[in-house]
Amino acid sequence: MKAMKDYEFWFCTGSQDLYGEECLRKVAADSAAIVKSLNESGLLPWPLVLKPTLIDQASIRRTFNEANNDENCAGVIVWMHTFSPAKMWILGLQEYRKPLCHLHTQFNMEIPYDTIDMDFMNENQSAHGDREFGHMVSRMGIERKVIVGHWADMKVQTSLAGWMRTAVGAVESSHIRICRLGDNMNNVAVTEGDKVEAEMRFGWEVDHYNINDAVEMVDSVTDADVAALMDEYDSLYEMQYDGRDTDEFRQHVAVQARIEIGLERFLEEGDYQAVVTHFGMLGGMKQLPGLAIQRLMEKGYGFGAEGDWKTAAMVRLMKLMTMGIPDAKGTSFMEDYTYNLVPGKEGILEAHMLEVCPTISEGPISVRVQPLSMGDREDPARLVFTCKTGPGIAASLIDLGPRFRLIVNEVDCRKCEKSMPRLPVATNFWTPRPSLTVGAQAWILAGGAHHTAFTYDLSSEQMADWADAMGIECIIIDDNTDIRSLKNELRWNSVCYR
Repeated sequence: MKAMKDYEFWFCTGSQDLYGEECLRKVAADSAAIVKSLNESGLLPWPLVLKPTLIDQASIRRTFNEANNDENCAGVIVWMHTFSPAKMWILGLQEYRKPLCHLHTQFNMEIPYDTIDMDFMNENQSAHGDREFGHMVSRMGIERKVIVGHWADMKVQTSLAGWMRTAVGAVESSHIRICRLGDNMNNVAVTEGDKVEAEMRFGWEVDHYNINDAVEMVDSVTDADVAALMDEYDSLYEMQYDGRDTDEFRQHVAVQARIEIGLERFLEEGDYQAVVTHFGMLGGMKQLPGLAIQRLMEKGYGFGAEGDWKTAAMVRLMKLMTMGIPDAKGTSFMEDYTYNLVPGKEGILEAHMLEVCPTISEGPISVRVQPLSMGDREDPARLVFTCKTGPGIAASLIDLGPRFRLIVNEVDCRKCEKSMPRLPVATNFWTPRPSLTVGAQAWILAGGAHHTAFTYDLSSEQMADWADAMGIECIIIDDNTDIRSLKNELRWNSVCYR
């Protein structure tokens, strides 16, 4: 799979030459110290690059256009050390096309009460200069992230790190290409969508192939390659034969190994980072891809079932945004199945027929071969496991006709009260915030789908920032959700987002 670029972020300090060269030298030195400290913090996922202090329209415009043209620059962080007249930022801001973060900070944490004089006041006007800059960006209607606090504060650094991941998600969105092997499931509404508008809005390229185009690649995989991958399976997973003949069981698993190798080659050849399948359009495929898709998701590919290309793209996007997070807990395609409505134990059983990513697993992973009533093919092999506990988010991108809406529900993943020995699929169990009744009601009112892109490793704030960068509506369902307020928000948004 094609890796991301070696991204970097530019740190641009605003000032002016009104206070003389000595002041500008101090501004440059303070900016260098901040960048050095932030880079050494170990919290930022990508490096900051310090740019020369911006003091006039020409330098601002040139720097922003250089950022546009530098394929490794994923965004710009701006800070006004002194007062920087905002009219000189207009042309640069008009031409800038990448994510923007306004860091509202100052070099010193505390007022130097005993020594403060007018020279210090002139040099340290962030409370003044950032408001001037902020006014202009607001007047121009430009989307940006505003982070407030002292640059050495861990909360500020964590917020910067989170925004960086969102910014890379916004930049990488234009590189997502989805391969559809089969069309949308007949008569299903929520997985449909406007592919032209998606490319205009998000940059996603959504292509279609007959599944037999991929079958040709699958059939060309050598027995030696299959045997090598089977050895890998044996080293990673527990084979649960469930009373089946050993050789017959392994033949079924080998089919998935062949699909994994062939399908990955097909995606690599076409430069695709996400894929959808449909159990009703399998052509010459011997099994519905199960274990194979689970393994591809583990490698970073996005996936959506029954032709759901929007969710496939979101899974890919969220995997990109979480890449490199230390001790990441995982990201996967997921589907709502059935409720537990016992008072005090409310929750939703999450699963799918086969395709849940093993990055979210906890404990042993087994391989099982079981019948599948859908698809009219031989019994498919799949990875079976339970998932990690803890907070996460479930995101659903829906097409409302004139616009897209992103719905994000904060959830708490829990262990199921009892085991489910007769259910041969990977499962998760979560309770949506603020509760099952309010969360589910809010989700339905907002039009959320039954498919979601789920992760333990991103926040609802990061996803809202991504939606803002894309210029689409975002509905957050969390501990603060109130149904009456949500209904009003949906009404207001119907006017705001047209």
